[in-house]
Amino acid sequence: MAERALSPTEALALENELLRQQLQEAEDLLTAIRTGTIDALAVQAPDGPRIFTLAGADQSYRTLIEQMNEGALLLSETGTVLYCNACLAGWLRLPLTEVMGSTFADFVPLGFWQAWETLLAQGWQGKAKGEIPLEATDGLLLPFALSMNVLQFGETPVLAVIVTDLAAEREISGIRARVTEQNALLSRQHEELKSQETARQAVEKAAAEAHRMLEGIPQIAWTADVRGENTFLNQRWFDYAGPQAGQPLAEWLTDSLHPEDIRAAETKWEQSLRTEQPLEVECRIRNAAGEYRWMLGRALPSRNEQGEIIQWIGTYTDIHEHKLAQQRIAQAQQQLHRNNEELVRANVDLDNFIYTASHDLKQPINNIEGLLQALLTELPAGVGSSPEVEPLLSMMQTSVDRFKRTIEYLTEVTKLQKEHEPQPAFVQLAPVVEEVLLDLGPLLQAADARLDVEVANCPSIPFSEKNLRSVVYNLLSNAVKYRSPERPLLIRVQYRAEGGYLVLTVQDNGLGFPMASSHKLFGMFQRFHGHVDGSGIGLYMVKRILDNAGGRIEVNSTVGEGSTFSVWFPY
Repeated sequence: MAERALSPTEALALENELLRQQLQEAEDLLTAIRTGTIDALAVQAPDGPRIFTLAGADQSYRTLIEQMNEGALLLSETGTVLYCNACLAGWLRLPLTEVMGSTFADFVPLGFWQAWETLLAQGWQGKAKGEIPLEATDGLLLPFALSMNVLQFGETPVLAVIVTDLAAEREISGIRARVTEQNALLSRQHEELKSQETARQAVEKAAAEAHRMLEGIPQIAWTADVRGENTFLNQRWFDYAGPQAGQPLAEWLTDSLHPEDIRAAETKWEQSLRTEQPLEVECRIRNAAGEYRWMLGRALPSRNEQGEIIQWIGTYTDIHEHKLAQQRIAQAQQQLHRNNEELVRANVDLDNFIYTASHDLKQPINNIEGLLQALLTELPAGVGSSPEVEPLLSMMQTSVDRFKRTIEYLTEVTKLQKEHEPQPAFVQLAPVVEEVLLDLGPLLQAADARLDVEVANCPSIPFSEKNLRSVVYNLLSNAVKYRSPERPLLIRVQYRAEGGYLVLTVQDNGLGFPMASSHKLFGMFQRFHGHVDGSGIGLYMVKRILDNAGGRIEVNSTVGEGSTFSVWFPY
């Protein structure tokens, strides 16, 4: 029975099935060769891949090739790796199955393709040797020496290649230098990346530790990188300034400063970044309510073990009340300065008035005294001593004398106010007290006064001797003037050193006076006891003398018990 002719469609399907089977067989053969399950060569021919088995190959020879420390491979005319041993695959850091069947040029660096093509062409012409680097999967370039020879397997030629590692044998000038350079570059890059990663981790660790600590302090705290850009703000800042509201951080921070303080604050911050010196700046910062408050900003650089700055750590402390207090103090000082100037002018005017008054009144009072004397000579004999006229003449003369003494006191005050002794000599207190007591001897004897003087061991005082005598004389004479008629007068004169001063005390058991009126005691023409003759200017002069010398005078008194004057001399 004749066979039925196949339709075109059926013939095409049959042809496709045959081709699929051939393709599957070819793939199975190639897989078997790659996995080493059979000994064969795969060669691309014009009519498709041809499989050549290595029948009769010496198993011991193949074992030798697989075990040797050099690479071995077979290349087809297209450069496909038909076979390679485990040593070469190990150098390329690839499994053996991925090397076989691949194109060998894939392992040649791009910069050496021309050299490879030249060496490959020489190898197919017979025998060839050359040096060329191969690139492993990790990017390292490995220098090799290649020895090539053409072999025939049946009718198909193959190129046998022996690959020798040059790294352990010798240093090559060209290829090895380029390989070493690139490897060194890769190594440096790796070390740099490693160092950068270590530095980054250190910075992150330091920043995290700093942030943890800065969250626990009551001040506003912040950090910035080496460029001065803010990297952290603790919660105190947001409690003070409010939310950021979508504004860029740098712009938000700048806008928070008072417009008048921005330039000065930025200048100081740039200076600290440039010089690596600590930052300290006073500026006004706006709070969430829109009010500006004075802040003291301080920042210090944080350094690593090599002394390099890794970040800046800073704080803002509210000094608003302190700043306002400083402004009030400055205003008060300005007012005090103006008041002092006015007082100086007033003192000058007063000095001028006193001088003018004392000078201009001398002649009139002298004229009055002269007229009084002329009147006495013109009166008839006996009239001036009559009971009716004599008291009047005596009162007139007493008034003239008192007026003349007042003018003399005013003259002394004027001299005292104009007196300046920049470098007083050292003077002994004991001799001055002794001389004053001798001058007051008749008064002391008349008052039956008892003295208790303990100044013999007093050290020298940097003071004017004339002024010291005036101070001692006024205090001792006042003790005699204002003695109590109810008891014998007792005067104690002592000294002590205290707080950089030498303190002279004059204590009596006289009349005393109420301390409520003590602020008037050292005023000009002030008197508390009218029954005692006096001008009321002595203690005023004592106070002016001490004020001019940088000292002071204090008093403590009880009515009916007595008074104690304490004179503080700078020492």
